[in-house]
Amino acid sequence: MSLETAGIPEHLRDEVARTRDVVARLHAELPRWGLVVWTAGNVSQRVAGTDLFVIKPSGVTYDELTPESMVVCDLDGNLVDGTRAPSSDTAAHAYVYRHMPEVGGVVHTHSTYATAWAARAEPVPCVLTMMADEFGGDIPIGPFALIGDDSIGRGIVETLRSSRSPAVLMRNHGPFTIGADAKAAVKAAVMVEEVARTVHISRQLGDPLPIAQHHVDSLYARYQNVYGQSSSLGDDAPATKEEHA
Repeated sequence: MSLETAGIPEHLRDEVARTRDVVARLHAELPRWGLVVWTAGNVSQRVAGTDLFVIKPSGVTYDELTPESMVVCDLDGNLVDGTRAPSSDTAAHAYVYRHMPEVGGVVHTHSTYATAWAARAEPVPCVLTMMADEFGGDIPIGPFALIGDDSIGRGIVETLRSSRSPAVLMRNHGPFTIGADAKAAVKAAVMVEEVARTVHISRQLGDPLPIAQHHVDSLYARYQNVYGQSSSLGDDAPATKEEHA
């Protein structure tokens, strides 16, 4: 038995190992897309069929991250397995998983443009069809909250429960995104930075034009339910939503 799986029941070790590998690989996407600097930011994913999740250890650079360095926590944020302390945002991730059972992945970054909107406590307005597709409307602002307990998690849940958006900009802090799994949450983090940047640039040229709500609803329904490739040609399987092109 390795140190990395010492606290995990034997029947769960394969799934925990798989999740550690997924989470480690997805962390590489954050610097690749320019969403983090130094050791900031984190990705987590539920371990399927359990009340556990895997998250990045605190204060470890992205170049040092490996599947074995990932830590396993329970839904109260307690360390269950691993050799390092969990991310300082673990309590927020744990709160989201406890209160939003449909969520399988959570991501936090301090990406520049999205965080700039958070500093202004201003939602990113839905003025792009890409935003209607991905977020179903404006990207909302969550309340100010301090790290150290589950206050950030409460703000995330309270904000996103009343929104179609998978992203929230926590005031004076930065974006948190959710998804059915960690990959979906990472995609949302990439997209929120892209649209925050584009809308900011648009404002330098003048007032961006809003999209009518009925068009937002139509675009969101198409993208979420129709757009993409079927799982096999000629069947009736639901489409996926991996790309815009």
